[in-house]
Amino acid sequence: MLGPHLRVRRLRVVDALTIPPKVGRVSAPSTALLTDHYELTMLQAALAGGTAHRRAVFELFPRRLPEGRRYGVVAGVGRALDAIERFRFDDEVLEVLHDVVDGPTLEWLSTYRFTGDVTGYPEGEMYFPYSPLLTVEASFAEAVLLETVLLSVLNHDAAIASAASRMTWAAGDRPCIEMGSRRTHEEAAVAAARAAYIAGFVTTSNLAARQRYGVPTAGTSAHSFTLLHDSEREAFTAQVESLGKGTTLLVDTYDIEEAVRLGVEVAGTDLGAVRIDSGDLGLLAQRVRAQLDSLGATDTRIVVTSDLDEHAIAALAAAPVDGYGVGTSLVTGSGHPTCGFVYKLVAREGADGELVSVAKKSKDKISIGGRKYALRRRNRAGVAEAEVVGIGEPPVDDGDDRPLLVDLVRGGEVVGREPLETSRDRHTRARDELPMPARQMSRGEPVIPTIHLGEEPH
Repeated sequence: MLGPHLRVRRLRVVDALTIPPKVGRVSAPSTALLTDHYELTMLQAALAGGTAHRRAVFELFPRRLPEGRRYGVVAGVGRALDAIERFRFDDEVLEVLHDVVDGPTLEWLSTYRFTGDVTGYPEGEMYFPYSPLLTVEASFAEAVLLETVLLSVLNHDAAIASAASRMTWAAGDRPCIEMGSRRTHEEAAVAAARAAYIAGFVTTSNLAARQRYGVPTAGTSAHSFTLLHDSEREAFTAQVESLGKGTTLLVDTYDIEEAVRLGVEVAGTDLGAVRIDSGDLGLLAQRVRAQLDSLGATDTRIVVTSDLDEHAIAALAAAPVDGYGVGTSLVTGSGHPTCGFVYKLVAREGADGELVSVAKKSKDKISIGGRKYALRRRNRAGVAEAEVVGIGEPPVDDGDDRPLLVDLVRGGEVVGREPLETSRDRHTRARDELPMPARQMSRGEPVIPTIHLGEEPH
């Protein structure tokens, strides 16, 4: 794995390989086939039946939080907006669909452009059961086609951000670096790095995330670099001469105590950091800290990796650790790889041209019809008390509340794109509003209730 240099005392990343990233332009293929077959067969039937152009309101929401989670974090909105812009049926895409739908449907798809409106929660915001995360209003034909790709993006990215948020909260002021690319699909790795950054991770090892989204990257060397050389001393010397004394040396290839001694001997007391990737991390960190201090390397940091999750990070709170590298648990949502979001029709145009609330009737899968509006109810101290969802009209602000919905798309034009730094800042502010039990890593219920005003669940 790649090793970060992390200086906690300055609360910033100081890696010889970390420089301000520039967001590059990446080829953007159509997203139209990132969908399910039945979206197109529904479209064909609706076009034939004359209902395809009815005005419709779809809502993307969670019925519940993943089991045991106390809050969730919204992520993937920016990627979803990109997907909407790229949802086009060019000749190559249409060729795939010739034996899926009929000629009139193919003709309609050939000119498809989303011309509707989207409102929703911005990235970095907290969410709870039945939070109306996205509301899509357009013709049924335009809106129904977006179901699968929107769910795919948000279910994944919010799962990663929710796990990352718990990890960065457990880490406190100690920085976390995302290093899970090799543990997931190559495209999921890029999205995971982006989502983790929103939720407080400071860097990623993934260079594609740097190119596409401007996420800072960091890294130094793996065990293979040490094994390449005839001795550990030669490996450390080569690394320090190339990357500077501020580099991070991986010290658990052979004997940790000897490696720490060699590292300080080669780099001097200005050695940036050492990384431990195996063993009892808490115990080893204590021993390495004592050894570094005895050698005069009192400012050399200790970074730990090796199958960390939020629980392991919390358990290391008392250890002399300066930073955490997290891989597998992060990119798999730390046990919850999806959020269970659904995309449901909540209103449609009636015979009189007005919107009519609609909802599926099911004891196990409760849906709530009608357009939703949401705010975060807070007490006078600014602590969140409830998720208030108004049905049909906005709930009344009692003076301390915070509106949650923003415009994302208007008339088919994206209006809600924002820098990742804005999303990161929002995440920090929104998380700080939560009541204290949200910090607990143990399983529990959502830390605030969701209150519906205007209509009861069907």
